[in-house]
Amino acid sequence: MRQSTTRRDQILDALAGGEADVDRLAERFGVSASTIRRDLQRLSERRAIARTYGGAILAPGAEEQSLRKREGLHREAKDAIAEAALALVRDGETLILDGGSTVQAFGRRLRGRRHRIITNNLTLIPLLADAPEIELIVLGGAVRPISMGTTGPLAEAALRRMTADRIFASADGVVAGRGLCEATLEQVSLKSLMMTQAAETVVLADASKLGRAGQPCWAPLPAAWTLITDASAACCVPFTEAGARVIQAVPELPD
Repeated sequence: MRQSTTRRDQILDALAGGEADVDRLAERFGVSASTIRRDLQRLSERRAIARTYGGAILAPGAEEQSLRKREGLHREAKDAIAEAALALVRDGETLILDGGSTVQAFGRRLRGRRHRIITNNLTLIPLLADAPEIELIVLGGAVRPISMGTTGPLAEAALRRMTADRIFASADGVVAGRGLCEATLEQVSLKSLMMTQAAETVVLADASKLGRAGQPCWAPLPAAWTLITDASAACCVPFTEAGARVIQAVPELPD
């Protein structure tokens, strides 16, 4: 009983990278396909996964959460991811900063450095507008109060006239081989353009975002990109197999 319970937990880790089929899971765990099907049935009854033809994915998430609520979730993981992201950038680089609470944690750490920052993330304005070495460019457009970011043709028109060294992106979900998941077409349209205008794409996502496909709109990722996450090595395997460079951030344990 304990062995099957442990295997089901490991199956959830495996599905965090995206959809997996029965045969692949059976080979990975050294059991029969019928055993995997029984495991998937149990996980489906718990509403932890959604069955697909020949396999499964993690269950879709709930409705989109507000930025204020997301700021209070997984703080240690987000801080660790932000610190790891900081190690990638060199002084003087032009950076595109996407919306989201993890990107906000990273942006807060750029005070005292010298960068041009292009962003649609309105929470970064009070954090960086008065930083003496930061040139802050805010993309105008329609404001989404739930995420405190701008989207739309005005934001895209301005962005098309600029390029950057890197984009630091977030998402509601990240699925290997599929891309970044968001609630609206306007969000993914701007996100896709951000990745086009930047020489390098870096995705900041805590473990809860991996394999999550709870929103209907998708921004495909470039062939080469970087994922910074606190997820386990097992969860990251599908992403490395899909061509991503994965940097694992280790959160500090609370006292």
